Amino acid sequence: MRHGVSAALLVAAVWVATGCTTQPGSPPAPPPEAPAPVPTAPAAGDVLGRSDRFVIYLPRANESLRQIAARFLGAEDQAWQIAEFNGITRPEAGQPVVVPLKPVHPTGVRADQFQTVPILCYHRFSATGAGSASPRSLTGKMVVSASNFAAQLDWLARNDYQVIRLSQLVAFLEGKRPLPRRSVVITVDDGYESMIRIALPALRKHGFPATLFVYTDFIGAGDALNWAQLQELDASGLVDIQPHSKTHRNLLDRAAGESEGAYRQMIELETRGPRELLERRLGKPVRHYAYPYGDANDTVLDVLQRQPYQLAVTVNPGGNAFFAQPLMLRRTMIYGDYDLEDFKAKLQTHRAIGSP
Repeated sequence: MRHGVSAALLVAAVWVATGCTTQPGSPPAPPPEAPAPVPTAPAAGDVLGRSDRFVIYLPRANESLRQIAARFLGAEDQAWQIAEFNGITRPEAGQPVVVPLKPVHPTGVRADQFQTVPILCYHRFSATGAGSASPRSLTGKMVVSASNFAAQLDWLARNDYQVIRLSQLVAFLEGKRPLPRRSVVITVDDGYESMIRIALPALRKHGFPATLFVYTDFIGAGDALNWAQLQELDASGLVDIQPHSKTHRNLLDRAAGESEGAYRQMIELETRGPRELLERRLGKPVRHYAYPYGDANDTVLDVLQRQPYQLAVTVNPGGNAFFAQPLMLRRTMIYGDYDLEDFKAKLQTHRAIGSP
């Protein structure tokens, strides 16, 4: 865009230089017409061009992409769209930027690849790691040390990953709104008190959001969060609290001789009950669900579809493309014995088209 403005100035200069002279012996020149106005250099803060899809804008000195996003897109957190479209991390003095007013690549599909969004799954945290449990046991593996968790979040921040809210996947899966190329979701299951003691300070350091899935019979018991702590997490603005069932019963287990009606009633209790309780105690809609033990069958899916749930998560690893089933989203477990290289390997943010 800078070259276009310069070219216009150059054309005007050539016109002025040649349009006012004649060669010796040539016929008299006709009376000069009024000269066209010479384009003036745009000023910082000017809109250089606009359509229904794009704005070309010359930023003011020290104006950030977040400020530009707030002005033209209505939200500072959409600055990533301007950054990705222009291939920049911040505006440069005298350099116009293009602001896309409508979603570009809303499904994350490009010529050679498509976007996938990893959802990371944690359970509990410890100042030192596994604590009394053997790190080789499943219980021990579920415990991530405070230092490892902090290092993982620091690495995401340093490498331009965008930690988004789980709820942002809804519009992406509907093909309505794009997500940053390096989007990742953080979730934590069960509801241990280490969520507020260890995880929340680390999330606050970077302003990263997370979803906490609680099974409601656990609230206030042993080393679980109590209602006051859940309300504190909710008030932080970073932690979204959603249900992980009532009792943490495996929803695929059907008791011997249990009728279809009784089995279905159990699933209703494990899905509707915690949703209504959290809505009542926290005063906000509940729309996401984490399956106990990470799986579902057709009956479970049918019960969820009859409720206002929008998303549900498994523990089947991998990333989620725009065509993912919203009630069977993939989620990748992060274990306590992972080093940083193991963690990085779990961040699948794209797949090549044609790959298995």
